[in-house]
Amino acid sequence: MRSLVFRSAGADDAERVAGLHADSWRRHYRGAFSDSFLDGDLEADRRVVWSARLAAPTGTATILAEYDDQLAGFVHVMLDHHPRWGSLVDNLHVHHSQRRTGVGTRLLSHAAAAVIDQATGNAIYLWVLQQNTDAQHFYRALGASEVETATVSPPGGDASRLHGSPRRLRMVWRDAAQLTS
Repeated sequence: MRSLVFRSAGADDAERVAGLHADSWRRHYRGAFSDSFLDGDLEADRRVVWSARLAAPTGTATILAEYDDQLAGFVHVMLDHHPRWGSLVDNLHVHHSQRRTGVGTRLLSHAAAAVIDQATGNAIYLWVLQQNTDAQHFYRALGASEVETATVSPPGGDASRLHGSPRRLRMVWRDAAQLTS
C-alpha cells in the first residue's frame, strides 16, 4: 500500500511544482484567466515563479504531498502576510487524480502547523476564485469564513492575462488550530 509522504519543498522541486500549478490553473481558472495565457507556455511562467520562491524561502513554507515520489499536491504559505488576516495560503493545488482523497485537507493541516510553529499570529487566509464553487465548499467545510470579495489581481501584473474582471473571495480561519485537528 502506498503511503502519502509530506515534506518541505526545496529548490530542486521547482519544475514539478510549476507543472502541477500550471495544470491546476488550466483546469480551474478557465474563464477567469485568458485562454491565450492558459494555453501559452504557462509551465515556463510558473517555473520562473517557483524557482525564485523555492530558492529564497524566507518567510514562507512550501509543503509537498507525494506518493512514491510522485507529486500529489502542494501548499505554499506566506507567513504573517497581512496584519489583520494573518498568513496567506498563496497556493494549494492537488493533482486532479487525487481530488477528494484527503490530500488537500492534509496539506492545509500541514500549512496550519507551519503557521502555528513559525508565524507570530495564528490566523490564516486564502483567496479563491468566485467561479470556483467546489473549492469554496471545501474551505467552508473546513471552517473558513468568507469575509470579503475583491477583483482578481492579474498574474505577473499583466492585465492581458485576465478574462474580464474576475472576482475572488477572501476565506479566513481566525485560528490555524482549526485546521490541525
